[in-house]
Amino acid sequence: MMNQSIQALLQIAREKMSKARYTAEQREQTLRLLSLLLELAAEDERSEETARATAKLLSNVTRHHNLFALIQQQAAELEALKRISVNLASSLQLQAVLDRVVSEAMHLIKNPQSVHIFLYEQGVLRFGASLDAEGNRNRILSLPRPEGLTYTVARTKQTILVEEMQGHPLFKTAPPDWKGPIIGIPLKSDETVVGVMNMSLRPGRQFSPAELRLLDLLATQAAVAIVNARLHQVMSKEAMSDMLTGLPNRRALDARLENEVQRAERYGHQFAVLMMDLDGFKAINDTYGHDVGDRVLRDFARFLAEGKRSSDFLARYGGDEMTMIMPETDGNSAVQLAESIRQRMEKFQPVLPDHAKPHLGISGGIAIYPNHARTASDLLRAADEALYRAKRHARGTFLVARGVTGELSNE
Repeated sequence: MMNQSIQALLQIAREKMSKARYTAEQREQTLRLLSLLLELAAEDERSEETARATAKLLSNVTRHHNLFALIQQQAAELEALKRISVNLASSLQLQAVLDRVVSEAMHLIKNPQSVHIFLYEQGVLRFGASLDAEGNRNRILSLPRPEGLTYTVARTKQTILVEEMQGHPLFKTAPPDWKGPIIGIPLKSDETVVGVMNMSLRPGRQFSPAELRLLDLLATQAAVAIVNARLHQVMSKEAMSDMLTGLPNRRALDARLENEVQRAERYGHQFAVLMMDLDGFKAINDTYGHDVGDRVLRDFARFLAEGKRSSDFLARYGGDEMTMIMPETDGNSAVQLAESIRQRMEKFQPVLPDHAKPHLGISGGIAIYPNHARTASDLLRAADEALYRAKRHARGTFLVARGVTGELSNE
């Protein structure tokens, strides 16, 4: 009789665990424990105490399941945090980081509609990345409205959860087909907002507490990754920039020239390299000192940059020498463009402390790919040799590299 009672109680426990969504392993472990405790209780003659203990055991089945569920949930959140940290740390390229963040967001939430990230700098939001349920990436559906959700989150530095967009004050000027819940989360580094992440769900769903926690974890990691990527951008730019003139430096020039050689080789294009030197600069340095000389160099660099084509690449080679890469430019075009630069330099007049008006000119050398060389280093060498000849024998002009194979003439 007692054995039948135990079996009946265990059956009740099975039903409770089934409704509470125990896993097979959890059911087996819990039933084994209950069976042992019930058998021990059956040996106790104090039936009233046994009944109370049995009732307590059964009531704890669901409670214990809640503990199991909590542990499982926390384990899932830790696993998600680990995956997010690894994925976001795998790149320092800002766009790659943003694309990973929106992918993670769509992975964390059940039945999401879309996620958007906007970067926030100096009070202005600009589009960063997006992903929707259909897999469409980086589509700009709408720019943030000044009094809408995204700007409000950025200004207040607070998460805003909207259970239904339609009829909500933050969406009174939004398109009429915007429906369903949405959350806006500030991406903060310390107390500085670096961006805002918006995630919307399909109508009829709401965010669960667990999903809100996961999105908050993602937002924290995303802010760190964005700050690191921006820092990497700044450092990379500084590493490739000339500190005096702000132009790309020799390292950037070498990289760009290698790319241009590869592109020209692939598509069969010509391109030109101009090496230029500021005539009269040594006298400026000797007369007024290096501070004034530096200012003149900055003015010279800006003057050249303002006159170049948008496709041209201008860099500081070293000292007062500048180099310009002219993509898809043949020999005749290079000579004409060089002459245009020379004529324009006649108007260059830097401001000096004594208001003197020195005569400053420009000398240069021209090398054409593939006429004069087929490698980046050989092209620079050919253009530099032509510049040297110009400064020595024809100051104030542009000369073409030796060994020309086409329509160009040297001197």
